[in-house]
Amino acid sequence: MRTSGAAPGLAYNLYMSSDWNAGLYDSSHAFVWEFGRDLLALLDPQPGEYILDVGCGTGHLTAGIAQAGARVLGTDRSAAMISQARANFPQLDFEARDVCALTSQSEFDAVFSNAVLHWVRPPEVAAAAMARALKPGGRMVLEFGGHGNIRVLVDGAYRALRRLGVADPERYNPWYYPGIAEYSAILERCGIEVTFAHLFDRPTPLQDGERGLEIWFQMFGSRFLEPLDASRHPEFLRLVAEYAAPFLLRDGNWTADYRRLRIAGRKVAS
Repeated sequence: MRTSGAAPGLAYNLYMSSDWNAGLYDSSHAFVWEFGRDLLALLDPQPGEYILDVGCGTGHLTAGIAQAGARVLGTDRSAAMISQARANFPQLDFEARDVCALTSQSEFDAVFSNAVLHWVRPPEVAAAAMARALKPGGRMVLEFGGHGNIRVLVDGAYRALRRLGVADPERYNPWYYPGIAEYSAILERCGIEVTFAHLFDRPTPLQDGERGLEIWFQMFGSRFLEPLDASRHPEFLRLVAEYAAPFLLRDGNWTADYRRLRIAGRKVAS
């Protein structure tokens, strides 16, 4: 999901400079794939189908697809994630691939993706690549951050950076959070007929108690720390926590203000 040295528009999360910490992801952020388990019901994988899992992370949902009897290929831009996925599920197929650079043509019965596409810009390139990978009539099932996702955390990060002398904090936001109409239009231009779309709140408790916010930024929001010297990182986190606590801190535990966009469709037969 992260990249270094990649051409603009051709990689997950263009703004990250290092690979994911796959161990931290599995130990403290398992909610990312645990919440995705009910997305598998919408996918409804069938025995004998060939399914592409885009941004498979450490492979847990890929394994869920395989348990239904489908053949599945898990892909992720992150070499660290793919290495951990192979260790977790050595019997499954995983490859380090960038969704925007997929070369598959009418190969898969379904394309599945959970908690990935909000890292991808431009979204049109990823959508077109996924659509090309589908067979005519093949289906697409996606979930990722939607419009308004982590609004409190983002606003808190902007305010903290301004307080610390960063004049243009918005440039350090690595995410893309569309609404239903915006992303449906992108898919439809790629030949995907949208059959289901839902934007919903998913308040998500973070692990690690009062350190939950710090560890969340370490895993997902490190881009906001880049304009600051390391000595100022604790002050940034203190300012974000001060702003966000009235909204997101209860009894010493943080809850992230997640909103998800869940969307499904079929490739129009030409």
